[in-house]
Amino acid sequence: MTNVTVASVFISCYDAMQRGELIRRRTRRDKEFHFQDWVGDRITETGFSWEVTKRNKYPDYVMTDYLEGFEVKGLETPGRQADFDCNSQLATGMHEGRSVYYIFGRYPKRFEGDQFPVLDLVICHGDFLNAHHDYVHKNDSFRDFGSYGDILVRDRKMYVAPTPYALADGLNSNCTLIAPKGEVLDGADSLREVGSLIRADADKIAAKYTFDFRDNSLRTELTDNPTAGFTRAFTAFRAKSDPAGEVGMKPVRRIPRQPLLDENDEPF
Repeated sequence: MTNVTVASVFISCYDAMQRGELIRRRTRRDKEFHFQDWVGDRITETGFSWEVTKRNKYPDYVMTDYLEGFEVKGLETPGRQADFDCNSQLATGMHEGRSVYYIFGRYPKRFEGDQFPVLDLVICHGDFLNAHHDYVHKNDSFRDFGSYGDILVRDRKMYVAPTPYALADGLNSNCTLIAPKGEVLDGADSLREVGSLIRADADKIAAKYTFDFRDNSLRTELTDNPTAGFTRAFTAFRAKSDPAGEVGMKPVRRIPRQPLLDENDEPF
């Protein structure tokens, strides 16, 4: 498989960080889109065109001439960095026939003024986060709740996926690209390999969940994963001129089954 845009976008981000290109917050209320705008400027600098879409479109940047796109996730530091909310769209590397790369950037939580730096950045293929492509997200609802039986309950799923910072070492304070092993990248002559990353599919995965209003309990039903034990290989890259060291997988650790969504993770 060939990806035309990601190497160029990655180098554009790296070069901008090297010359000190700052994130610029438009207003004090802009707590979400400032890093996304910074990435948009980097994509524009590559010369590739992207579709002008509404906010909250998935992925955030849909390339006009190629079946490729970029989803942007800004992370304040110190702050929550081990996982991120996927906002009703399960993280994956393929969406509607389009290859999707995620762009994670960390920036300081506390800063003076409306400009601040990108501390480090990771562009990773969505399959590094989740490689199942066949799941179709759908929200649903039902009535008959409440004392009069006329209250509607909406089942709006929110997914929480690990960030690359939770999965691999060597990312902090650096600029890293993670691509599926063997994927052909246009512009790869500007990159150098700095690590091989392997993820193995779980033996069991959730197939069903139920919620009991009587005791506020959530129960899941696990099933055999049809791809159990299958390993997926990824290659970590840096810019050829970047002297930073190697990237490697962190030891596998069990993620809490039901983390509190309002609780920050420990900083890395």
